[in-house]
Amino acid sequence: MAVNNIIKRIQNIMRSDAGVNGDAQRIEQMVWILFLKVYDAQEEEWELENEEFESIIPEDLRWRNWAHSKDEEGKIRGDVMTGDSLRYFIDNTLFPVLQGSNSIDGKYKGIKVDHETPRGKAIVRDVFMEAHQYMKNGVLLRQVIDVIDEIDFLDNNDSHLFGDIYEDILKDLQSAGNAGEFYTPRGLTDFIIKMLNPRLGEKVGDFAMGTGGFLVSALKYIFAQCVCSEDIAIYQNSVVGQEWKPFPYLLSATNIMLNGIENPELYHMDSLNVDLSQYHDSGKVDVIAMNPPYGGSTDAIVKTRFKSEYRSSETADLFMVLIMERLAKNGRAGVVVPDGFLFGNDTAKINIKTRLLKEFNLHTIIRLPGSIFAPYTSIATNVLFFNNEVADDAPEGYSTKETWFYRMDMPDGYVHFSKSKPMKIEHTEDIQAWWNNRQEIIIGESNIKSKSFSPIDLVDNGLNFDQCKFPKEEVTILTPEELLKQYWKEREHIDSKIDETLRTIECILGISDKG
Repeated sequence: MAVNNIIKRIQNIMRSDAGVNGDAQRIEQMVWILFLKVYDAQEEEWELENEEFESIIPEDLRWRNWAHSKDEEGKIRGDVMTGDSLRYFIDNTLFPVLQGSNSIDGKYKGIKVDHETPRGKAIVRDVFMEAHQYMKNGVLLRQVIDVIDEIDFLDNNDSHLFGDIYEDILKDLQSAGNAGEFYTPRGLTDFIIKMLNPRLGEKVGDFAMGTGGFLVSALKYIFAQCVCSEDIAIYQNSVVGQEWKPFPYLLSATNIMLNGIENPELYHMDSLNVDLSQYHDSGKVDVIAMNPPYGGSTDAIVKTRFKSEYRSSETADLFMVLIMERLAKNGRAGVVVPDGFLFGNDTAKINIKTRLLKEFNLHTIIRLPGSIFAPYTSIATNVLFFNNEVADDAPEGYSTKETWFYRMDMPDGYVHFSKSKPMKIEHTEDIQAWWNNRQEIIIGESNIKSKSFSPIDLVDNGLNFDQCKFPKEEVTILTPEELLKQYWKEREHIDSKIDETLRTIECILGISDKG
């Protein structure tokens, strides 16, 4: 099965449809169709395991009963829908029912979900609640469905290969306008997960999961620890995620299912708009890996969910409080934060940083190059690593003994990261080597690459975590005489190049001085 050219074929078909405008809509259109195909394959496995299995989707609306163009013998079905009939079915029957409403003609009842509905079933309505059907041409829509139907997700080779291709789909979001904010480079998510070292039986959480990048990195890391069927059963409960924007929720749900999770514990919700007091032991997780949204603000009602000393207009601050509330005893967290969090001195940030030092072991802060998310944003970021524990020999009143800062410089041969040259986990090999053998690194007189600070040092410094900064390029100011000298030297070099080019052209044209 040539799965690797499927995406290109789908994109070419959609470009001819007047209803689909831009890459973001093309991807959303493709992914909800893909979700139904993946979900149908999952249901086939559930049916093999349990003869009494009953789908939450009405029988006639299951993928196998309307999407296939060909029968088991490979012949075109006589009842296959296409054109206007297909569009009418999707717009007026399929979508309303999967969103919980009755079909337009009242023939099918909308699917119902309550607190007792298994996540593997409830996720269908969650995914479709705000999904969109953009295509206007029913014939082209049929062609897209047929292409996706070629993939056999019960075939491990097809499934694994498409899982890799799906990562490329998510990367494409970076060039699809604002949707790109949901993608964190795979090299960064893999590095953070590796440092957190989640073990089989632990649960990894991301409460602003976007397209599910951190959760997928965690699943791959944990899956490598599985050696028997019992381990696979434990693996099924390895992650929990929340996302309030519908499009990335759709993307992440499909992403997690492509990685073999049958009942994804994923929730379409605003994780900040929840009373934090409800997170007792059952709501806490062992490992948290996140890149919370930053630079935005949240509703006034959401701020009231937080104690007054932590209320902030910056979402990254609120997520830090949420993470501290949801991290289990002895749990580990790796969180991407903007530079503004490090040097910010408003009341909320000061209180959050104080709590990190007093109640948690804030052991490491990695300074990331400014081009990690380039060219889509130039905001400088960092990774905070902390554990819900009291470090040995921590000063009285603190849980942190010392906080190490490490600056990740650009790898050899790179001026900056870009879409064609993204950060890879290999670029963190120096950090990994340093991680278990920590020592100060000072380059020259004032270029400090790595250094540790006690919590008392940090408090005395006004809780300014802006340490081990990237060195600024020195600007040499020349005198007017030196500037003229440099100008004429460069001018002479340019004139020489121009003369050389003209001589080459004359030779090609057969022109000589005598001619």
